[in-house]
Amino acid sequence: MDHELPESLLPYDEWVEDAYREVMLRALDYASTEGLPGEHHFYLTFLTDYPGVIIPDRLRAQYPHEMTIVLQHQFWDLKVDRDALTVSVGLSFGGIGSVLVIPFAAITAFADPHIRMALRFTVDPGEMATEAEETDSGSQEETSPQISGEDAQVVSLDAFRKRPH
Repeated sequence: MDHELPESLLPYDEWVEDAYREVMLRALDYASTEGLPGEHHFYLTFLTDYPGVIIPDRLRAQYPHEMTIVLQHQFWDLKVDRDALTVSVGLSFGGIGSVLVIPFAAITAFADPHIRMALRFTVDPGEMATEAEETDSGSQEETSPQISGEDAQVVSLDAFRKRPH
């Protein structure tokens, strides 16, 4: 007997990813208006070389492909702009305040480690290839990163799954 599933003619994978992105955006929206409750905090991983990402030049030089930021105690002006399809947030890097603007499509992972919840997203490589020349490098500030790593580590969803007792 053949137990292989037939190929779907409906884009369920895309729909599920869209739903997960909406969960992330609702969490960011909530934090922007209500603040982060209790011990909740967010890790946001994004492609620094994605078209439309605006970060200080020094961060772009240090993290030419991917970066993870932490939204916990010291961030400001968190905004989810559904018309522009961007998230913007103020963070301090090396004591210098900077505003980062991140297109939704540049985000590769979102996590709330307090509850061991993590989501990963795919990025359309064709989008990067066709628009890479149009990327605005953003501010000219000298900064140093608060949290991140060269080719930032993306946390696997499995690492945050609740284990049965």
